Amino acid sequence: MTQQLSEKELFNLKKLNKVLRRQTGQAIADYNMIEDGDKVMVCVSGGKDSYTLLEMLSQLKAVAPINFDIIAVNLDQKQPGFPEHILPAYLSKLGVDYKIVEQDTYSIVTEKLEPGKTTCSLCSRLRRGILYNTAKEIGATKIALGHHRDDMLATMMLNLFFAGKMKSMPAKLVSDNGEHVVIRPLAYCKEKDIEAFAKLKKFPIIPCNLCGSQPNLQRKLTEEMLNEWDQKFPGRLETMFTAMQNVVPSHLADTDLFDFKSINSESGVIDGGDIAFDKEAFTNPTKIEETDDNEFYKQQPAVQFTQVN
Repeated sequence: MTQQLSEKELFNLKKLNKVLRRQTGQAIADYNMIEDGDKVMVCVSGGKDSYTLLEMLSQLKAVAPINFDIIAVNLDQKQPGFPEHILPAYLSKLGVDYKIVEQDTYSIVTEKLEPGKTTCSLCSRLRRGILYNTAKEIGATKIALGHHRDDMLATMMLNLFFAGKMKSMPAKLVSDNGEHVVIRPLAYCKEKDIEAFAKLKKFPIIPCNLCGSQPNLQRKLTEEMLNEWDQKFPGRLETMFTAMQNVVPSHLADTDLFDFKSINSESGVIDGGDIAFDKEAFTNPTKIEETDDNEFYKQQPAVQFTQVN
């Protein structure tokens, strides 16, 4: 995969690999995502995020102080023109255990939804159910998804803007059917690092023809807003993600999360007290990682998609 890279590209690849592996390992440790004896089902869609997830977990498996197994699972949703030979060939070459699940969700989605409606919600529910069943069939103890830091930030903003909730994607949580533990090992990884890594690794990227081309999706618009912030205000996304890890319930307004009713003059100072009359003072944005070199990212070519015949 790397024999055609220049010396500079090889240096950048090693640099990105080191950063992504460290961040993945840190997230796994912080949330105790993987334990000794686990069988981790890695959901591989053919996109840059899932390829990177599989790569990082494979590398960590080789050096981890615990033993765990990995099995890559791809859901072939029978989208017209889907190049079904790409993933089996790639996974076989890697020597990774894998399973291809064939379910025609494409026909169901296109049948059920009215023209002009977005397909994501229905497609997601169908896909989730199939993957949960697959995890049960193969005896997986963890389901690993390729969502990264920017996905978590976008979800938080979507919930804030459109659902009236302070809620995001969890790094680790039990599935909605109560039967599986879902983990997101790339929780600390930045999308632009993953994208640059995928370009240099020359992953055989497969586009999603079902929903990827739909215009004006709220998530897409939110991601564009975050990307614009990242370019104009370096460090803002880092600060936002840090805020997700530093929630102060006493300074919000959720009466179920914090007991405001019992506060009285004898309660003492809670989390710094009320400083509403003070002039707000903010620290400098979180220090940007050494990989955050905008010129480097600009120089990278666009992600190459696999030709669909």
